[in-house]
Amino acid sequence: MEKYAVSADGQKIYYKEYGSGKISVIFVHGWLGNAQWWESQQIYFKDQYHIVQLDLAGHGKSDASRQDWTSEQYANDIKAVADEIHSSDIILVGHSMSGAYVLEAALKIPQVKALVLIDTLKDLDESFTEEQVEQFLFTHYRNDFKNAVENILPQYLFTEKTPVEVKERLSYEFLQNEAETAVNLLKPLYKTDFKIIAEQIQIPVVAINSDASPTHLENNRKYLKDYDYVTISEVGHYPMLEKPDEFNALLGEVIKKLI
Repeated sequence: MEKYAVSADGQKIYYKEYGSGKISVIFVHGWLGNAQWWESQQIYFKDQYHIVQLDLAGHGKSDASRQDWTSEQYANDIKAVADEIHSSDIILVGHSMSGAYVLEAALKIPQVKALVLIDTLKDLDESFTEEQVEQFLFTHYRNDFKNAVENILPQYLFTEKTPVEVKERLSYEFLQNEAETAVNLLKPLYKTDFKIIAEQIQIPVVAINSDASPTHLENNRKYLKDYDYVTISEVGHYPMLEKPDEFNALLGEVIKKLI
């Protein structure tokens, strides 16, 4: 069923839910994504768990009139939905930029029992200044967003094995956004020190990471008290779209261990 929650600053946050298990699994998409990125997971898991998919503010069917974009407000978007579903046992799943935001949201939502990160926060000691991001990313987006999406980003987001239809879908969805909007939606990720947030996390955190880039286990365990990861091979940054069957099987194993 499709619904809306209201975030702390009044933005309406779209979400939909399926199934009725005791465990609620809330899926949170990455940059320029939407709830539809998790359709395969919804179909696969709805008979086992209560599945919730949401659109962060500025994405999908949620409001996009926020003036000042911050990580805390993204976390509040997730909290708004968590409050609406009235579940006592929640697992948050965050992909890409939302890995950081589910960490922050978990500190606001006592019902969250565990976190699953999807190809994100692979090295918490790695950080970029706003100046670096401006120089290497945002300048390209502002100068020619279409070229950045079609020719620059694929070098980092995809592998040779990424299905063509996934590349085309994401390119199309990204290009529905104006360049400045895309920049504003991503900026909060580089304005917050998520190591400080990670150190406050007391619940288990498990990542499902692509082997396209390494995961630094010991660096992450310096900050996250209970961190582990599993690897999915021959995929880029979107394993749930690139290899949904294999991803679902892995996620199913991860969730069973967490509960």
